[in-house]
Amino acid sequence: MTVDSLNRFAAQKLEQLTATSLHRKLVPTRALTAGVVHRDDRELVSFASNDYLGLCRHRETTAANLAATRAAGTGSGASRHVTGEHPLYGKLERALAAFKGTEDAVVFGSGYLANIGIVPALIGRDDLIVIDELCHSCLYAGATLARAKVVTFEHNDASSAAALIDRHRANHPRCLILTEGVFSMDGDRAPLRDLLDIAARTDAWLMVDDAHGVGVVENGRGSVIDNGRPLAIPLQMGTLSKAVGAYGGYLCTSRDVADLIRNRARSLIYTTALPPGVLAAALKGIEIIASDAELVAKPLENAQRFAALCALPPPQSAIVPILLETPERALEASRQLEQQGYLAVAIRPPTVPEGTARLRCAFSATHTLEQVEGLAAAMTQVLATL
Repeated sequence: MTVDSLNRFAAQKLEQLTATSLHRKLVPTRALTAGVVHRDDRELVSFASNDYLGLCRHRETTAANLAATRAAGTGSGASRHVTGEHPLYGKLERALAAFKGTEDAVVFGSGYLANIGIVPALIGRDDLIVIDELCHSCLYAGATLARAKVVTFEHNDASSAAALIDRHRANHPRCLILTEGVFSMDGDRAPLRDLLDIAARTDAWLMVDDAHGVGVVENGRGSVIDNGRPLAIPLQMGTLSKAVGAYGGYLCTSRDVADLIRNRARSLIYTTALPPGVLAAALKGIEIIASDAELVAKPLENAQRFAALCALPPPQSAIVPILLETPERALEASRQLEQQGYLAVAIRPPTVPEGTARLRCAFSATHTLEQVEGLAAAMTQVLATL
């Protein structure tokens, strides 16, 4: 009987999702090259991936992965705290700290694991979290796990954040401001200098998730650089799975904070360490980003070219959203583009707010001018039919 009620519950929920065009299916898709995939017996030019620099299939990152795997095997066996960590962990964390200009860094199993570990390791039930309303789900998950008072400020509105902090700060011993550096669904950049000023004035700590900024903006250094000048942001989080071309997450911070995170972040302590091959690939990816200015400039150049052809505002990152309001319109636009040989995925609630379903186009250094112009022409044609 229990199993029957569980199945009925699942079936009812699935019916509701299908009726509102929010049901999701995983589609087998195989990457052929950095920008071309094979799906449903067709080759498609993909504008869906966060592999902004093509490093997932780069010869140097692949070679580093293979060499480390041959030397140390495919897995790590247990938590870093249990078995001890592979020496590549230390090399990668030192490289990340040098790249981001901090004293230390801590590598996690993923960006999601990083955010659900960092926030509750620093903030507790008596504290205050002030978070941008459009922050990624994992930042909200971390805030929930912290059991603090959580208030949301209007998207990218520093004055809204300041007003909330002024209203609530006196009642809480610690305050954490959470934002993304480049927002994953809109591609816009946060007002980090203004938020940093607010944090200094109110004795708050600013944490920036720069998953979509590193390798793409500010000569690849990420959104914590402002017109060539680094911002003294104390908590710089990011991922190794996007522009870096590997897997994992990280926090770049002070030596003392990093040591505390290693001792308190449950998602670090109680999970298996990353395989050596992944660490080696990430280390090589950071090295390439730090040294190849021409490569890191291309994703934004391609995004700007596409936006100009489609008469859209100039993008601030490699992400260009095409707002279509309803899930049905977004799904239909995605379907028509796929018929023309392009993969641009429909993003629907709850990933984005109600009424803002969209196509999310992500541009890579591997996209050719012909591919970018082809997508623009196809997009223009599709939008005219909706």
